Amino acid sequence: MSMQLRDIDYFAVVARHGHLGRAAEALGLSQPALSMSLRRLERSAQAKLVKRTPKGVELTPVGAALVSHVNRLQLAREDLAREVADLAQGRSGHLRIGASPSNADAYLPEACSALLMEAPKVGLNVAVLDNDALLPALRKGELDIALTHEPQLSQPGLVLEPIRHDEFVVFCSAEHRLARRKSVTLEDLAQERWSAAASAVGASGPLRLLQRSFEERGLPAPRIALVSDLVMFRRRVVSASDLVGVAARANVAAAASRLGLKVLSVKGLQWVRLAVAAYRHDAYLPPAGRRFIAILKATSRNNRPAPD
Repeated sequence: MSMQLRDIDYFAVVARHGHLGRAAEALGLSQPALSMSLRRLERSAQAKLVKRTPKGVELTPVGAALVSHVNRLQLAREDLAREVADLAQGRSGHLRIGASPSNADAYLPEACSALLMEAPKVGLNVAVLDNDALLPALRKGELDIALTHEPQLSQPGLVLEPIRHDEFVVFCSAEHRLARRKSVTLEDLAQERWSAAASAVGASGPLRLLQRSFEERGLPAPRIALVSDLVMFRRRVVSASDLVGVAARANVAAAASRLGLKVLSVKGLQWVRLAVAAYRHDAYLPPAGRRFIAILKATSRNNRPAPD
């Protein structure tokens, strides 16, 4: 007997809730109807999928294995539905893009503008996420493309297309006491207070790299005084205070003269990170997806960050 898709979908809800009554309520079914569906699926699988407990139900090893396949099946069905809708409605596609704050700031607006002007039927949904959250969201099917900095080069199931190399720099107000120096050392920066995006202080963020450089010299960790993903807010605070910040050089250059910011030359600090566009290998990428990546690469080569 073959498994019915409806029974598989119902089973996924049972697994999520761990309770037949709550799963039946979520599905709008009676509990006997859901139990019948579960028994039908177990007959098809020729194995028990759940075991009853005082608190509800638990998955058997066979049930757990089936759930892992169900999640992939549901993503594949969603991809298929989107592809059919794109073709049936004669549109170029709806593209869901995720980017870290630094990627969203400099090159993404120009690339999105170019795509929207070139393909008026394209729809874009852009989310700015912490750098460490991008690839998990991509794997869950919440994004079509993730723009991230220097993930591990081995990412099973994902395609990583290099976009550009970003140089990260330390910057401050042009009135800051360090701004008048031709160069500064890490020791000079050890007592400063820092402003950064949430992604910068994450496990793979640029401030973590700076912290390791401090530790190697026996210096205390950077003091984080301001954390915000509001890019212009951070820059304005730095421009009017004695805080120092960290960002990609192109991002700082876009606003340096207008806000009175100064990039500091830090001795012994070379800070280049690879930016990539990532997407799932076997997933449906809307027709606009590849064109967007091509535009993004061209925008990055032209090195024309969008003004704030």
